[in-house]
Amino acid sequence: MVGAGYVGLTSAAALADLGNDVRVVEIDATKVRSLRRHKVHIFEPGLQEVIERNARAGRLRFTTSYAEAIPGAEFAFLAVNTPEGENGEADLSRVESAACSIAQSLSGPLIVVNKSTVPIGTGDVVSEVIRRFNTEFPVEVVSNPEFLREGSALKDFMQPDRVVIGAHNREAAERVAGLYEPLGAPILIYNIYTAEMVKYASNAFLAARISFINEIARICERVDADAKLVAEGMGLDRRIGPNFLGAGIGYGGSCFPKDVKALAAIAEKYEYHPELLHAVMDINRDQRTLVVEKLRECLGSLRGQVVGMLGLAFKPDTDDMREAPSIEIAEALLKKGAVVRAYDPVATDKARAIMPDVEYRRNPQGVARGADAIVIVTEWNEFKRLDLQKLKRLMRRPVVVDGRNIYDPEQMRRLGFVYRGIGRN
Repeated sequence: MVGAGYVGLTSAAALADLGNDVRVVEIDATKVRSLRRHKVHIFEPGLQEVIERNARAGRLRFTTSYAEAIPGAEFAFLAVNTPEGENGEADLSRVESAACSIAQSLSGPLIVVNKSTVPIGTGDVVSEVIRRFNTEFPVEVVSNPEFLREGSALKDFMQPDRVVIGAHNREAAERVAGLYEPLGAPILIYNIYTAEMVKYASNAFLAARISFINEIARICERVDADAKLVAEGMGLDRRIGPNFLGAGIGYGGSCFPKDVKALAAIAEKYEYHPELLHAVMDINRDQRTLVVEKLRECLGSLRGQVVGMLGLAFKPDTDDMREAPSIEIAEALLKKGAVVRAYDPVATDKARAIMPDVEYRRNPQGVARGADAIVIVTEWNEFKRLDLQKLKRLMRRPVVVDGRNIYDPEQMRRLGFVYRGIGRN
């Protein structure tokens, strides 16, 4: 397994738990030293225990050396980062570098399995790189996109809706399929380009659902409808379903923002203008500013006002701050002269490095004390169970802008709050 990020580390741990001998190669020596002590550098429920169990059993090892990890392997999974390039396209430099290192470390035949989210045609790029540096051993390249959600990644790996595999060589695809047979999930084998597209299309569709319900929420506010109840009524239609219909401050994280931009860049490369994808991105960006607009409506000028943020990670059950809405919201508030305080159960250390001008507190009560307003940014369960009356007593002005619609508007108003949700009146 090349790469010890969310995807690589979770996949390696799960494959080891299925009884495989897994070696993880990671160029960051600090991460490797930590993992050898069974210390996980990311917050993912259950991952620490699975890594420790399999490392102690000898099925999971960590190294910085390709020469130690690759020789003798039957499969080499690529799980390296593909960050956003200058024009929204995926930057494949780390994929190509890893492919080069794999090729230079070969001792026999190998199947290279690409789990990184990559543009259509990347499998051919990886094959070309490997052929350039290896002429001795046969190597097949297979696409096996991941569909892991941060916060439930282990469960998603072990209980997948489907396993998607793509390859030019059917035999290579079937060998990779054999790794997943113990899971009992549907295994779909396509050509390599279709498999690569499934990942982008899936994430873009889910992002589109989020932007769609956020646009509906904007309309709901103008016609005195409740977006949360509208989503409930829609979701019970079997053709639609309830998932990803929560109006709020938009999507974030390492996948949706990057993948929608990358798919749009792919389309434009082939001279197609992806109007829907651009609308999805525009709506998502606008949701961040909506929160600030609501605060200004309630408070007037934001200069000198103390605004508390509950939640910093882009979603609950993770410490991931990549593309987190909290970053843009905090920056906008600070630019307008507000004092910004924040609390998150697990993401504070990572947030502090990104947003040094924010004041961090150890609990929600510390955020509320003397605050003129509170913004719910991440829907952590602990925020749903707060003593709201105590919270109100601590605040200077009882204004709550609920960016995740976790509270009931009528109850909040009965408690004496000035309450603003997303698409709720």
